[in-house]
Amino acid sequence: MQANSKPQKSVPATAAYAQYGIPLGRAALRALEKRGIYCQTSISVEHQHLAKRYVLRGVESGGAVSDMGRYCAYLNMDGTPVPWLQPIDSISGNGRHAIVVAPELVRVEMFRVGRTYELAITRHVLKANDGRPKPTMESTLLFRGRDGSLAEDVMAKHHRSLRERIAPSFFSESGEIREIPGSFEEAIKSVTLALSTVPCKGAYIAIPPRILSMNQSHPEEVRA
Repeated sequence: MQANSKPQKSVPATAAYAQYGIPLGRAALRALEKRGIYCQTSISVEHQHLAKRYVLRGVESGGAVSDMGRYCAYLNMDGTPVPWLQPIDSISGNGRHAIVVAPELVRVEMFRVGRTYELAITRHVLKANDGRPKPTMESTLLFRGRDGSLAEDVMAKHHRSLRERIAPSFFSESGEIREIPGSFEEAIKSVTLALSTVPCKGAYIAIPPRILSMNQSHPEEVRA
C-alpha cells in the first residue's frame, strides 16, 4: 500500500446486498454472460433539471434460459408496479426491458440455477447529504432468501400453467418457512414467471404510465 493511500472501509454484508444486489461469483457471472443474460442491478441518482429535484433511476432487466436466469425489477414502497419512463425492446431478449425513475424504489432481484432460487428485496431512498445539493442513496435490505425451491418444475412443458401462480419457498437454517412480505407476493410471482420464460422479451413488473392496475402475466398485452 502506498504511503498516501487511504484504507478502504469494510462494507457489512447486509449493506452490500442492499446496495449492489445479490453477490454472485465470477463463475456465475461468466455463465450468465455466456448464455446472453444481461441484468443491471445498479441504481443511480439523477437530477431532473426542469422539476429541480433528484430521483433514482433503475433498469428492469434480465431473463432466462433453461438452466439458469437472473432478473431485476422495481416497485413502489407499497408493492405496486412503477410506471416506466420508457420501454426497451431488443431482438434477442434477456436484457434491458424498461427504465424507471422515482424518488423511492423497491428493487426485487432473483437468481435461478436449475430449480434453486436466490432472492433479495431492497428499499432505496434519497437522503440529504450534509448540506450538499446532491443527496445520497440510502439502501435497506427487506428480505433475503437463499436456496429457495419450487414444489413443481415450472420449466417442464406439462407445468407451464403453473408459472403465473407460484413463487419459490425459502427456509431458515432451522427449517422454518420464511414469509415474504405480503405486499410483494404478486411481484415475486411475476419475477418467477420471468425466470421461467425463455427467452424473456418484455417487462414483467414495470407498466405504461396510463395503466393503473398490475397486469404482469402477459407483458406484451400492456404494451399494446
